[in-house]
Amino acid sequence: MKILVIQTAFIGDVILGTAVVEKLAAFHPNAEIDFLVRKGNESLLQNNPHINEVLIWNKKENKLANLWKMIRKVRSNRYDYIFNLHRFATSGFITAFSRAKNKVGFDKNPLSFFFTKKIKHTIGNNYNNYLHEVDRNNLLIEPITDNKRVAPKLYPSDKDFEAVTKYQSAPYICMAPASVWFTKQWAKEKWIELLNNIDSSYIIYLLGAPGDTDVCNEIINASHNKNVQNLCGQLSFLQSAALMKGAVMNYVNDSAPMHIASAMDASVTAIYCSTVPYFGFGPLSSNSFIIETKESLDCKPCGLHGHKACPKGHFKCAYTIEIKDVLAVLSK
Repeated sequence: MKILVIQTAFIGDVILGTAVVEKLAAFHPNAEIDFLVRKGNESLLQNNPHINEVLIWNKKENKLANLWKMIRKVRSNRYDYIFNLHRFATSGFITAFSRAKNKVGFDKNPLSFFFTKKIKHTIGNNYNNYLHEVDRNNLLIEPITDNKRVAPKLYPSDKDFEAVTKYQSAPYICMAPASVWFTKQWAKEKWIELLNNIDSSYIIYLLGAPGDTDVCNEIINASHNKNVQNLCGQLSFLQSAALMKGAVMNYVNDSAPMHIASAMDASVTAIYCSTVPYFGFGPLSSNSFIIETKESLDCKPCGLHGHKACPKGHFKCAYTIEIKDVLAVLSK
C-alpha cells in the first residue's frame, strides 16, 4: 500500500500531523508512507522510521511552477491513499489531480468536491464541545485504523541529543517567548518578570528562530537573572526537541514549541493570550499545564491565529496573567 500524507501549513501543523504517520504505521506496517511539506519544514521529519520519502514543495519561489511540478510527482507515484490534513486550495489541487485511488481530506478544502471522501472539520467554540487537532486528523484515517488517539512524535538522532548535552550539566528550564503572531505571545514584560522570580538554581535557555534573537536579548538585558542564555537560531528543530525533552519545564506560547514538547512528551506549560485551548491545539504531554487570564474578557478569543496587535489596544489577555500561577507549576 502506498500512502501520502499532506500538510503544507506551519511547523506545528506538521508536528501534529506526525500522529497520523504513527497510527498508519502501527496498523499497516508494510505500507509505504510519504509525507508532503512546504520547504523549510522537512527537517522536522528527519529520522522518522515510518516515512519512506519526504516530498518538499517550495511555496515561496515560483509557487505555481513548483505546484505543477509537485502534482506531476504525486501523480507518478500512484498512491493508494492520500490523506490531506491541509484545508486550503493549493493542497486541494495536489490531491484532486493526484490519480490516487482514495483521496481523503476535510470539507473546508475548496477542492474537497474532488475528494473520494471528505470529513467535516469543526473548530470548537467552548470547553464542552471540541476535538484536538490530532483527533480531527485521526477522523481521516479512522476507516483504515481506529478511533483511538496516538500522540505526535519527533525523532531526534543520537547526534542531536549529544549536541545539547553541554547545556544539561544542571537542572534547566526552556522558554520560547516569541511567536509569529504578536497576540499569541505573552508580553515581553511578563517574560522579564518571570525570569526575575524563578529560583536561581535553574539555568534558563531561551529558544526560537534566528529572527527571535533580538527580542530574547531584550528580555535577558532587562532581567536581573544571570542564569539565562539565548539559544535562538543556534539549534535545529530536532536539537531543540532534544533539549526540551530533558527540561524541568518548558514555558511556551500557543505556538510551535508547544507542539515540539508534545511530540517529545516533555513537561510543558502553555501560556494562552488571545487564543484558547478549545480551538483544539493544546499541549498533549503527560505533564502539561495551561495558563490563561482569570479575568472574563469579552474580546477573548479574538481570532483563531491571533493578530499583529491587540484589536482593543490593551492586551489584557496577556498582561492579566499572574506570575504566581506560571511559577506554581514548578512545584507540581
